[in-house]
Amino acid sequence: MQWRYERIKEMERERLGSRLGFILLSAGCAIGVGNVWKFPYMTGQYGGGAFVVVYLLCLILLGVPVMTMEFALGRASQKSPVKLYDALAKKGSKWYLHGYAAMAGNYILMFFYTIVTGWMVRYFVDTATGKFVGASVEDVNNMFGAMMSEPVSLIVYMAIVVAVGILVCSLGVQKGVEKISKPMMIALLAIMVVLAVNSVFLPGAAEGVKFYLIPDLQKMKSVGIGNVVVGAMNQAFFTLSLGIGSMAIFGSYIGKERSLMGEAVNVAVLDTFVALCAGMIIFPACFAYGVQPDSGPNLIFVTLPNIFNNIPLGRLWGSLFFVFMTFAAFSTIIAVFENIIAMCMDLFGWTRKKTCMINAAILFVGSIPCALGFNVWSNFAIAGKGIMDLEDFAVSNILLPLGALTYVLFCVTRYGWGWDKFVAEANEGKGLKVAKWMRPYMTYVIPVIIIAIFLIGIL
Repeated sequence: MQWRYERIKEMERERLGSRLGFILLSAGCAIGVGNVWKFPYMTGQYGGGAFVVVYLLCLILLGVPVMTMEFALGRASQKSPVKLYDALAKKGSKWYLHGYAAMAGNYILMFFYTIVTGWMVRYFVDTATGKFVGASVEDVNNMFGAMMSEPVSLIVYMAIVVAVGILVCSLGVQKGVEKISKPMMIALLAIMVVLAVNSVFLPGAAEGVKFYLIPDLQKMKSVGIGNVVVGAMNQAFFTLSLGIGSMAIFGSYIGKERSLMGEAVNVAVLDTFVALCAGMIIFPACFAYGVQPDSGPNLIFVTLPNIFNNIPLGRLWGSLFFVFMTFAAFSTIIAVFENIIAMCMDLFGWTRKKTCMINAAILFVGSIPCALGFNVWSNFAIAGKGIMDLEDFAVSNILLPLGALTYVLFCVTRYGWGWDKFVAEANEGKGLKVAKWMRPYMTYVIPVIIIAIFLIGIL
């Protein structure tokens, strides 16, 4: 009987130990490398401070409501995304099919995100050991390409990322995921502040701060106000990774003490703080040294290492930066791994230990094609997209928006969970409530916005 008791105890719904843990874990899932290399680039492209203002408005109007819905579905069902519809949907409906799409989305996301996280770990090691010290601009430029051409190195660092992520999740929600993520997130935020303060006080940094924080309406007009709004809307939506259950899973681990819109606001604030801090690190440094911030990986792996090579204590600041980037990436890795593990446990009834062992193998093998896509399989392409770009497109442009649309429609229509049940769950506890006047906006406007984002993304 003892083994049976232990089995039942293991299968009981785990809980997070604190509200702070919930907020930091949820924010950690949302915070990723995109906050650092995409947000600053888009800010520069779309008019500096003007884009930041529009982005914040979009985050409030779109991101917070959808996140509230995900939290509510998780908390009400007490299930992972793959099983929440079984608990909440009407018998005979087909809503559950989205659970499997969400599960696939989490796997595909990790099949390339483990590789990107491996890049961060590699660059931290290289920076800390002094590999960039004394390197010329050309040498630094070539190092990223050299790393991408080494399949064994990419796979080894990916394997390290998978092993660490699985190890943390294997310890359980409180003893592993929460215990590790809380100090890591606090350290991430502290390092960002230190790096931002250092950048702001660089000689000539004032112009970068001015560009970043003061809206340039003329540049906004030249780019096109419509383009700025669409760009801000896309970034606000995708930065929170809504639509594949990343937030629903943490909703299932919390109690009813706090209302969910208030918690969604807290997570969005932390995510935005990281994005804004990233800009305060990057723009002053770039302006101080006359460097235009590039888009994508070049910003992180070429532009910034060259800047660190030219500032006092550059090795220290570079190491701190890549520690921050590693923490930002790992916060997402641990959160999504936990989502995958919870879904497998709900779906197959496996123990956490067995689930972790199986998924360690799946995630390792599944991530290899992305690693090979930069070298051995570099000639493989569909519609001009390599393996990583295809995986990213599938998640970002298809599964996230359609998944978010599904969650919204399920919460607001009588064919799904319904508005009244959603509001009752979301408003339970202390804090910011979903108001009656929000119903038309959340029922009609938000679905239209998400459909627009989807169509823009695939066309």
